[in-house]
Amino acid sequence: MRILHTSDWHLGRTLYGRKRYEEFTAFLDWLTATIEQEAVDALLVAGDVFDTSAPSHRAQEIYYRFLCRVATSLCRHVVVVAGNHDSPTFLEAPKELLRAMDVHVIGSAAEDPADEVLVLRDPAGTPELIVCAVPYLRDRDIRRVETGEDSADKARKLLDGIRDHYATVTALAEARRAELGANIPLVAMGHLFTAGGQTLEGDGVRELYVGSLVQVSAGIFPDSLDYLALGHLHVPQRVGGAETRRYSGSPLPMGFGEAKQEKSLCLVAWDRDKGDTASTATGIDASAIDTPGASANADKNVATWHGDGVGTTLSSNSDADPGPGKPVGYGRGSAQGPNPDPGLHGNTAKSQRDKPATYVRLIPIPVFQPLEHIQGDWERLAERLQALVAAKSPAWIEVIYEGEAVIDDLRERLEAIIPPPGENASGPEILRVRNNRLIQGVLGGMHDEESLGDLDEQEVFTRCLETHQVPVEQRQELLRAYQEILVTIHHDDPLAE
Repeated sequence: MRILHTSDWHLGRTLYGRKRYEEFTAFLDWLTATIEQEAVDALLVAGDVFDTSAPSHRAQEIYYRFLCRVATSLCRHVVVVAGNHDSPTFLEAPKELLRAMDVHVIGSAAEDPADEVLVLRDPAGTPELIVCAVPYLRDRDIRRVETGEDSADKARKLLDGIRDHYATVTALAEARRAELGANIPLVAMGHLFTAGGQTLEGDGVRELYVGSLVQVSAGIFPDSLDYLALGHLHVPQRVGGAETRRYSGSPLPMGFGEAKQEKSLCLVAWDRDKGDTASTATGIDASAIDTPGASANADKNVATWHGDGVGTTLSSNSDADPGPGKPVGYGRGSAQGPNPDPGLHGNTAKSQRDKPATYVRLIPIPVFQPLEHIQGDWERLAERLQALVAAKSPAWIEVIYEGEAVIDDLRERLEAIIPPPGENASGPEILRVRNNRLIQGVLGGMHDEESLGDLDEQEVFTRCLETHQVPVEQRQELLRAYQEILVTIHHDDPLAE
């Protein structure tokens, strides 16, 4: 049994005004080919399919065309859950039609949690996988508002609600597995922010709930899960050090902060016949699962864990993956490695004895549109831009000037090296210029080089507080109230009626 875990496509997203439909189409074409090449049985999409709750017609066309192609492939199942950017009602509107193609869509927390438990079957009708398809859990789905509660009360109730929801759905799935009498893998999906998760500046990851306190501990996820497929964070990474609990990350860089990041998908496989050794029964041998080489022990930042005869290479100081093609290892069940999160429910060798062996491999995603982030003084900027022109690079570029000298004609100087798009159809293109030497600290002092589009919602409000000289002691409460308004706006589903 092979599944492919992906998330955070953000179809329809633009980058400083540039539409990216060609990139999205190229990615989904590549994904379709990869599903065939890797003989994937089930595709799991862990939220944020679209970038907005009301996606454009072209974004919808790209999405549904992809689903139709997968439905005619050897991939037997597709499971899609909504993320915080998605409209639950929009995603679920064609669910009955999609179900006929073995595409299962869960847009919001179900009134009956059993509806989030999916038993996937092979062509002979034999159960082969159980999926706890948990979508992004909105505040109103899991918390009851009470008069007089403060921010700490809200955070506690949210965490309790998320924990209880996963416990309930997983317990139902375990009962279903016992009822079926089948030793089949149990996978959970989700779209949330786990404590310690890594983000990058400009990646577009929204704060899910009011305040930074609401980050979910890895310990809320039950031990019985064979794999946890999460979405929301755009950096590929493990959860709590566990090889089988992962964020797949976004397939495309959402901003220039991700320009150099290696993107990947998670290929997960189980061998029901082998409980403790690598096997070719699933078509995956040890060399294909990035098994660590003998030299791995020589690296002081890499620890090798041996449990039940299976070795797993884990970084001892970071949950971030070393990147596609680097040793990421394979493990059984929810193997945690040598330094697990104290709050994580770990599976011992004894508790995992009857579980099928679990294998995880990262599949690198090609770069469909190169991005370049250039930062420094004028000499550094000019040197790098000239190199890109000489190489005939098609890169989209962000330029951040940080030199000591004041340059009033920065844009003109840049265009002398790289002409604007109309005069430079096949070469590099500058999408954003930021002159830090000229930027003032507040909106009232904004320079022509800085636009409102350079600021996010939080920065605009912060500058307004500074402009109006709001006392520092009052800002924290105002910021909290402002965040609550933002969350309410983002959680509203305009397509619900």
